[in-house]
Amino acid sequence: MINPLPPAEAPASLRDRIESTLDTIRPALQIDGGDVEFVSLDEDGVLQLRLTGACGACPISSLTVKRGIERRIRAMVPEVSEVQAV
Repeated sequence: MINPLPPAEAPASLRDRIESTLDTIRPALQIDGGDVEFVSLDEDGVLQLRLTGACGACPISSLTVKRGIERRIRAMVPEVSEVQAV
């Protein structure tokens, strides 16, 4: 039987997968003068992100989060149940 990762290591691995996915999204945001940063992930799988630069004040940023970022992250990191912008 394979031993599971110790609890201290599991979140780092999960965060690394989230950050890797965000790295695939960043170029599209940066073209428009914005960016995204990881804020937190709770035990229910709710990921909080902060849109920065032009994306932070964009009137359609909620669509960017839900239809773009959340869809990509949930496809690549199924442990994430929801993405919220803070």
